[in-house]
Amino acid sequence: MNRIIIFLIFFISFICPIAMAEEVPLTIDDAIAIAMRDNRDILLKAEDVNKSKAKIQEARADLYPSLTLSSTWSRNNGYYSKDFSSFNYQAGAKQYLYKGGNTVNTIKYNEYLLDVNQAILDKTKLETILNVRKSFYTLLLSNQYAEVNKAILKNTKSYLEYLNARYKKGLASESEILRVKSSLESVRQAYENSLNQAESSQALLNNYLYLDKDVKIIPEGELSYTEEEIVFDQGLLYALGKRPEIKQYDGQIKASEKAIDAAKSDNRPSVYASWDYYNRTHGALGTGKNQSDNNIIGITFSWPVFDGWATKSKIEQAVVDLKEAQILREKAASDIALDFKNAYIGLKNAIAKIDAMESDLKVYNDNLKSAREKFKQGVVSSLDLDDAVLKHSISRFNRDSAVYDYIIAKSNLDKAMGGNL
Repeated sequence: MNRIIIFLIFFISFICPIAMAEEVPLTIDDAIAIAMRDNRDILLKAEDVNKSKAKIQEARADLYPSLTLSSTWSRNNGYYSKDFSSFNYQAGAKQYLYKGGNTVNTIKYNEYLLDVNQAILDKTKLETILNVRKSFYTLLLSNQYAEVNKAILKNTKSYLEYLNARYKKGLASESEILRVKSSLESVRQAYENSLNQAESSQALLNNYLYLDKDVKIIPEGELSYTEEEIVFDQGLLYALGKRPEIKQYDGQIKASEKAIDAAKSDNRPSVYASWDYYNRTHGALGTGKNQSDNNIIGITFSWPVFDGWATKSKIEQAVVDLKEAQILREKAASDIALDFKNAYIGLKNAIAKIDAMESDLKVYNDNLKSAREKFKQGVVSSLDLDDAVLKHSISRFNRDSAVYDYIIAKSNLDKAMGGNL
């Protein structure tokens, strides 16, 4: 079912962009799946991972021998008594036996950089998931808010009609009508603002999912929660062990250490074995052919004695990179601790707010039940019943708003603890 929904969105977004706005139902899981597939930030970081894998293969190439083939044809005119052509063939193979540790350290360096880029990709995914969850539930709440304001507007109009009827009978003053008319304009403005807020939330979610602006998402689901108890100390330790930022800087530290070792190799000797084959054929006096071929096998040892302190400068730069990575790792750990603490406190506050709103909702549930019974008995009017329904709707929205705060706080905490990818 999820694949069908995703395909439908893809079709609407890219095949039919000129069509009118299409309503597409979408769950939070569908939205996250689309973001993981189409979000450009994620795609860019994924390409960085692929590039790192290619760099590892490039570094490993030095473990294998290199083979070179060349062929030359030349024509000698006017120098000898007879013009002649010559053909030269050459083949060469070269295998490094030792490069001062440069090859091994370069391979490890690129492997650690792969870990760094993978951690950055995971971090981008976590941030994208958090943004999608926030925008999805913001849209869901905004739609509910617009419905509540619509109900308030309808109720205010009914009350104004009721007052006009009483005014005609001399039972209400003109000032009362003017006050309600003023309230009606305020309510109408609030309703328009809520519609604009819902439209803005829609545009934000479309942007995160890279959907066409004409696609109108209908968020499916409800604002609900399951309270979870998290021990602060254990949660913090878990976050410090799982957050991509820690993995990123751990990998950067290891890569910097290998960069130092690779830089040091420039001052060490290198040894390679080589084999070269030469073949030369030329025509003598225009008729006969002379051919010569030979091959050379050797081992070459070289040791750079002085390079103008270039290697020393490379090592110093690599050491600075290592110190920077260590500082950034310490800063990341501190930022994660603060991020986790704020998310933890936010979750606790959201739970307390839900408890308060649940208590209020129970009161308005009882009031609505009582109003319905009295309406059946003819004790209260339909307008009084509408008031009770509206108050109950507002109370329920306030409870849902508190649940929304909990969902956002829980999403922040999940991200602070490293999430689940």
